Amino acid sequence: MTTNRKPNRLISEKSPYLLQHATNPVDWYPWGEAAFNKAKREGKPIFLSIGYSTCHWCHVMAHESFEDDEVAALLNKHYVAIKVDREERPDVDAVYMKVCQMMEGHGGWPLTIFMTPDQVPFYAGTYFPKQSKYGRPGLVEALQQLNLKYTNDPKHITEVTNSVKQALAKTVSSKSKQRLNNDFIHQAFHQLGRIFDFNYGGFGSAPKFPMPQNSLFLLRHYYFTDKTAALKMVELTLQSMASGGIYDQIGFGFSRYSTDEKWLVPHFEKMLYDNALLLNVFTEAYQLTDHPLYKKIGEEIITFIRREMTSREAAFYSAIDADSEGEEGKYYVWEEEEIFDILGNSVGEIFAEVYDITPYGNFEGKNIPNSINVSLRKILGDKNLLQQLETAKEQLLKEREKRVYPHVDDKILTAWNSMMIAALAKSGKVFQSENYTMMAEKAMNFIEKNLIKQNRLKARYRDGETKYNAYLDDYAHMIIAYLELYETTFSLYYLSQARKFSEQMIDLFWDEQDGGFFFSGKDSEELISRDKEIYDGAIPSGNSVAAVALVRMGSLTGEMYFLDKVETMYYTFYDDINRQASAAPYFMQSLQLTENATKEVVVIGNKNDPARIKLLNILQTTFLPNVSVLVTERSEDLITIAPFAAEYRQLEDKTTVYVCENFSCQQPTTDIDKAMEKIIEK
Repeated sequence: MTTNRKPNRLISEKSPYLLQHATNPVDWYPWGEAAFNKAKREGKPIFLSIGYSTCHWCHVMAHESFEDDEVAALLNKHYVAIKVDREERPDVDAVYMKVCQMMEGHGGWPLTIFMTPDQVPFYAGTYFPKQSKYGRPGLVEALQQLNLKYTNDPKHITEVTNSVKQALAKTVSSKSKQRLNNDFIHQAFHQLGRIFDFNYGGFGSAPKFPMPQNSLFLLRHYYFTDKTAALKMVELTLQSMASGGIYDQIGFGFSRYSTDEKWLVPHFEKMLYDNALLLNVFTEAYQLTDHPLYKKIGEEIITFIRREMTSREAAFYSAIDADSEGEEGKYYVWEEEEIFDILGNSVGEIFAEVYDITPYGNFEGKNIPNSINVSLRKILGDKNLLQQLETAKEQLLKEREKRVYPHVDDKILTAWNSMMIAALAKSGKVFQSENYTMMAEKAMNFIEKNLIKQNRLKARYRDGETKYNAYLDDYAHMIIAYLELYETTFSLYYLSQARKFSEQMIDLFWDEQDGGFFFSGKDSEELISRDKEIYDGAIPSGNSVAAVALVRMGSLTGEMYFLDKVETMYYTFYDDINRQASAAPYFMQSLQLTENATKEVVVIGNKNDPARIKLLNILQTTFLPNVSVLVTERSEDLITIAPFAAEYRQLEDKTTVYVCENFSCQQPTTDIDKAMEKIIEK
């Protein structure tokens, strides 16, 4: 960031990304009417730059161009310049990223858009160097040429903007006459199989992303079909990632992606959402297989989140930068000499052998600790070795903490916090840890206290400020978080909150004409297009999560209203899924639930009854994705939340279990073992 300059308008913002640009010589505006009115008044095009605070190439472009007086002079003279934090305004980002992908065939950040004062793009790109290089046009040249084009050839600009508007209109999914069915689940599985890396796990080639949505889908596919290939794909992926440099072997937590196919060299940035989704996968994999590695990694992720990404108020930060002291990965890499100085020769040699530490290094002359070439069985099977390595890691972490720490984006996002809350609640349930459940509950308390205003969920909190109406992602993930908290604590409060926000989500985002959910609410700012996405990106699409949330709500409450919305979505998104089923693996989870037999279990009994405790313990630690569990001491308490179960009665003052399949219930039983047999039976 440039220093000793008069701050621009961004100095009044709360976004860490916008504040990074607050002393640029560029006359930046935040997104808003002031910028658009100026552009209209002065007849200037808008230069829109979208990024986020932990984005490496955003830093590069800022240093090369936005801190540069020549570039600033061009921007200030010929354009109205707007900066947007994509994590605060994912609605803005989604629309203009779609335009960039249509115009350029690819997208990414920083996202660079040239557009008219009425917000319609006429040119798009991503990273621009200051001068032409790397086969990329230079920003100086682009600014000059596009200004001339805008000024001298308005007819061309109008033609381009009209075609952009028409193309955007075609991207909004409309209802098909055909319905999605079980065939598409198998299509998705086979499509994933075709791109799976059978050597190192994961999907596709370098750069390789964890893609946890794929693993969540595959775990369920194995459960419903017994196809061992699905489970093997997940296990190879998890074990390979856990051994690689993409996993921080010293301080824990996963980086954004690997630059190579072996998971060795990461892009060192750590995102809250990646770690939340991966915590989910490792927890469920442990639940399904009982493999100790998955529990170990799951608990280490939580340790990392508690230590490095949790605010004093118990909410979760958004991201940790890859760079420190201007160098990518500097905080995380080691010289061999450092390792031996800290651990001594004896332990140093053991650590170096296990974690690939050499005099030459594996990353720009330094070492990224990894155990890619070591048998996991060897490490996990030798308790003495494991203890030595754990102690060594603690010593190295203590020493590493003396280094300059990377930038942390400390804003609190509702969607990403909800993902972590859901994952922690599930881990609390599966690992039987009250501490993990407490972390989840405290974070949810923070959201309820700070991110709900006038009964409307908000998207971002930072430095005492709550801002932006929540988006579809925020609502959908928050509903999932409430459902996970309910299934961990069996507090009916969480289920009632899930129901309340499900109804609000439908009211604000549902497309009454064609079905599916828009990304922004009907009470939100109107953009040039109202986005409606089904394909998953780095995080699952809002429609995917909403569909899963509503299926689960329907199963728990017996309300067909929720399930009817999902049924409509199976027509709305038919064409999209028909094109590429594996592009929406999270959405496939809803199809897996509706196209296979689901079971609704109602447990009525005293919370201190050993029989009830035993049953719930088994239910919580067993992987049963098609089973919904309602628990109460008095069935009357369910009358407003799950009316179908309100008439069920306890038998003989014993814990009584009702097992229903697709809302058709069998005779109640007080025999816990018999009840479990019925529940687990496929």
